[in-house]
Amino acid sequence: MRISESSWFDIEAYLKTDDRCILPLGSTEQHAHLSLSVDSILSEKIATDAATPLGVPVFPAVPYGLTPYFMAFPGTVSLKLSTYALLVRDILDSLYDTGFRRVLIVNGHGGNSPVQPVCAEWMQARQGARCRFHDWWRAPRTWAAVQAVDPVASHASWMENFPWTRLEGRPVPPEQKPYVDFDRLRDRDAQGVRNLIGDGNYGGHYQKPDDQMEGIWQVAVAETRELLEGDWT
Repeated sequence: MRISESSWFDIEAYLKTDDRCILPLGSTEQHAHLSLSVDSILSEKIATDAATPLGVPVFPAVPYGLTPYFMAFPGTVSLKLSTYALLVRDILDSLYDTGFRRVLIVNGHGGNSPVQPVCAEWMQARQGARCRFHDWWRAPRTWAAVQAVDPVASHASWMENFPWTRLEGRPVPPEQKPYVDFDRLRDRDAQGVRNLIGDGNYGGHYQKPDDQMEGIWQVAVAETRELLEGDWT
């Protein structure tokens, strides 16, 4: 049940029997030859595919996140941590005030992880509130499925290259890019990061066969759905 395809009447009727919802978190940032919206596209689609059989509402993905290290790549948008924390808290407060009590956050961007304490603070302040924070791509079974295809996988590489994140008419390089030196990335400003990673891929092939990607996707959908269906008590 996408919120964008629902009216308030639909949600009011739903809340009479259930109080679960999904909030996807994304980002607008460079992904080499893929869409700048990869993280938002993937988090919202994972959420929707997982929730559809259950009829659980999925809110639109928050399109901006924490990505200061990519600010040397045009098109990237980064929020301050203080701004993002307030934004997520305001969204959670709104969900609670309108009747939702169990919120699954499906996060599509690793840089957003520092906001997790906001979820804990929100639960502490709101009676009966529950919030689960789910980094979909590095959940145990999903990450194992990625590693089974190719252990050299990282940001903007093949593991984020799905039919729905590609740009039409934009071919990707055929070779496997060596891993960048992650230790050197940690103490660089945005221009320094760009100098190290070049096109934006952190390491790995740029694309894998669609049947392999579909297999990973189905594992990720099932793992996310289990969090919705699992025991919330």
